[in-house]
Amino acid sequence: MRQGEAPPLIGALDIGSSKVSAMVCTTDEEGRLRVLGTGQRQSRGVKRGFVTDMEATEVAVREAVEQAERMSNHTIDEVWATFGAGSLSSDLATVVVEIGGHQVEPSDVEQLLHSGRDAVDRPDQVVLHANPALYTIDEVQGVRSPVGMHASRLGVDIHVVAADEAPLRNVDLTIRQAHLGVRAIVASPVAAALACLSTEERDLGVALVELGAEVTNVSLHAGGMLVGLRSIPLGAKDITDDIAAAFGVRRRDAERIKCFHGSAMISPRDNHEVVEALPIGAEDGAEPLRISRAQLMTVIRQRVEQTTAEIEGALKDLGFVKPVGRQVVLTGGGAELKNNADYMQGALGRAVRVGRPRALTGLPDAHSGPAFSSLVGLAILAGHGSGDIRDLALPSGKVQRPAAGMIARFMAAIRGRG
Repeated sequence: MRQGEAPPLIGALDIGSSKVSAMVCTTDEEGRLRVLGTGQRQSRGVKRGFVTDMEATEVAVREAVEQAERMSNHTIDEVWATFGAGSLSSDLATVVVEIGGHQVEPSDVEQLLHSGRDAVDRPDQVVLHANPALYTIDEVQGVRSPVGMHASRLGVDIHVVAADEAPLRNVDLTIRQAHLGVRAIVASPVAAALACLSTEERDLGVALVELGAEVTNVSLHAGGMLVGLRSIPLGAKDITDDIAAAFGVRRRDAERIKCFHGSAMISPRDNHEVVEALPIGAEDGAEPLRISRAQLMTVIRQRVEQTTAEIEGALKDLGFVKPVGRQVVLTGGGAELKNNADYMQGALGRAVRVGRPRALTGLPDAHSGPAFSSLVGLAILAGHGSGDIRDLALPSGKVQRPAAGMIARFMAAIRGRG
């Protein structure tokens, strides 16, 4: 940015199954983010993270962005957008170059990363992220910075996050039909991690559980990178639907009951408390239903237990086991369910905390909860860069496709660093 020029505007757009939220922000002279405006609308055309009604989603996108623009007194032309549906996948690829036994120079590392661009292509998928992780010097793994070391062969593990092409195209087209350009589409777990995980957590090893409305993403982070990912087609909205179906109330009333009276933990006092709600089809002034809080907790707890069991299975599949796999962070709107972290801590046998997005100058209190971690993370990524190897040019190198047990090898390198 030249002296005297206004800093560029950043547009962030999070399209979820329950809400569409937007943010307009900029950076100050020291590179710190400052929020200028935010907007939010109910999501009506997204199911389990996939766009199922393009017209309805386009309207929600346009209205959320316009609200953020009005608050900021600025107009944006393009956005960074999230994608959090179940078609996300992740793996690691290894790239190796021969350097003839000499001391590793920065140019050798640059050539290695250039060569890595061949390794990130995925058939029938679109690569969203391709970030270098740990380096290898000959047979020595887990090297953070190889410059200055002597080696015959220099390698790097590249973590790749990809998604099926068709769902991504639907997101892209929906945004463009709202007369906005798409700067980049970012995997929701990548954005959320930037917003609510500390640098030390991401370095030592942590599992981030993003409890969305209809999709729960479980991602493993180590060495500062996302190194594993699983998606579960369950979310907080399923609890709302369970309450609505169990007691015959409208969804909006079920959501209110869940938010104000719900909990993941059962208490003896639940037998003595009553929640009131109108049955479906009842007119205003009709006799309300009287639901004991114990009945409510039974319904909620069944879904929480199912979701927690799926999360535990995903953590095992990712190799996130003790003694390293101790820390779990919950974020997303589902993390706001009362006592959810306490319940999961006991059920998973791990330390669990709720991850809220880091404070940004100008961020409204209404957008500072865990439901907005992906939105804040998008702004952070846009403001500070992605580190993606595809931003580099391309010589040639020897590429190895992902091998079985690659994530386990990567985690072993992390464990052995200290």
